[in-house]
Amino acid sequence: MINLSLIIPQLFLFGWAVLILIIDFFKKGESRKGLGYFALLGLAITAVLVVTAGYGDGFFGTYVSDDYGKLFNVIFILSAMLTILASVDFAEIRLKHKGEYYGLLLFAVVGMMFLSGANELVTLYVSLELATIPLYVMAALLKKDLKSTEAGLKYVIIGGASSAILLFGISLLYGLSGTTFLADIQSWNLVAVNLKLGLGLGIVLLVAGFGFKLAAAPFHMWAPDVYEGAPTPVTAFLSVASKAAGLVAFVRIFFSPLLIVRTDWLLILEIVAVLAMVIGNFVALLQSNIKRMLAYSSIAQVGYVLVALCAGNGYSIIGMMIFLMAYVFANIGAFMIAIGFSNMTGSDEIRDYAGMIRRNPLASVMMTIFMLSLVGIPPTAGFLGKYWLFAAAIKGHLYWLVVVAVLMSVVSLFYYINVVRIMIFHRRENESRIYYGPALGIGVTISGIMVILICVLPAAFYEWASRAVKAFFPEL
Repeated sequence: MINLSLIIPQLFLFGWAVLILIIDFFKKGESRKGLGYFALLGLAITAVLVVTAGYGDGFFGTYVSDDYGKLFNVIFILSAMLTILASVDFAEIRLKHKGEYYGLLLFAVVGMMFLSGANELVTLYVSLELATIPLYVMAALLKKDLKSTEAGLKYVIIGGASSAILLFGISLLYGLSGTTFLADIQSWNLVAVNLKLGLGLGIVLLVAGFGFKLAAAPFHMWAPDVYEGAPTPVTAFLSVASKAAGLVAFVRIFFSPLLIVRTDWLLILEIVAVLAMVIGNFVALLQSNIKRMLAYSSIAQVGYVLVALCAGNGYSIIGMMIFLMAYVFANIGAFMIAIGFSNMTGSDEIRDYAGMIRRNPLASVMMTIFMLSLVGIPPTAGFLGKYWLFAAAIKGHLYWLVVVAVLMSVVSLFYYINVVRIMIFHRRENESRIYYGPALGIGVTISGIMVILICVLPAAFYEWASRAVKAFFPEL
């Protein structure tokens, strides 16, 4: 049974992206200014379609529509909407190919939305590639900027290698089970002694493949250079949406067919989590460029999520989803402040934020809120997200891992608060006013409100996450 009604949001958004490319082909110069808002309208309509879409499986079981996939689709759409708000002024200043930029962004979201409901390994892989390939192009969209072209080249090479590793892991899982359907793999005796070697190799390859997609250490080598060289709105989208896409697929595989062999992948995931937190936080301390600092901090943030996923329980998924909702607004909000600052000054250096509190007090306050949220200090959403991540690990009796995560959070305090310290206490000769455009202003305001709202009204967000986790743990 095909059941096209389950993928109406994806089909609509795909058509909207094609329409943007067609409109761009006929528009010239100044008339292209509205493409960003047109893309924003398409995403808003898609969000409504996602919320009202039905439940069930289609395409002969390869795709499933459930609360887990729906919540991730909302996260993808929110990330894209905030990215577009961050892109409107940036596109006018830096981007020549506006139609291609917005079209590729929507194509990437379409791939992520298919990925969130993938119930079969080949469907999952193809969806992941559809989500990733547009990002390769977007990273290199500033064609006259050598850093941007280098970022695109590095991203496509490392991304291609990671896709091959992931595909090899998928093929081993298929070879061991005889099926590509996740629901059917569960019924096979993967714990048989004669399958141990092949299963272990498959798990290592899958963790490595997803590790590259998530930019989790030691598979993070591409992230800092790509994040620094790519257009800043693309970096903001990569830092949130691409990680969410990797996590949605990781959980589909490791919390469905592979949960029964958790003992075989627990140690590997614990090592990756610790390396991500330690390398991400300590190297972030040394960064002078805010984009590279946020790149390394995002590596550490993935480590915190993996701490919860190591527990392998329903609270792991609840914690992951609450954390991602908080992370979307805090991280993209911080990038929005950086984009507006760069638009006015042409600099991404942290030292140039000196005196920001006098140049734009509201932006400085918002940046402070975002930095505190990324650390995990109340009353911000980051505190609630980390609370649930660590609570899931504690329920799984991973006390040592929680201790490492808390200590690394303390380390992160130094480089996040350093930005706040420079903005407030440092001075510079030229402290002329810094202005943010209306689109950026709206995006920053929404992000700031949501960062506080998620922590102040946690019940609603917990309810959404707990509904989603029933796809894997119906008893919760």
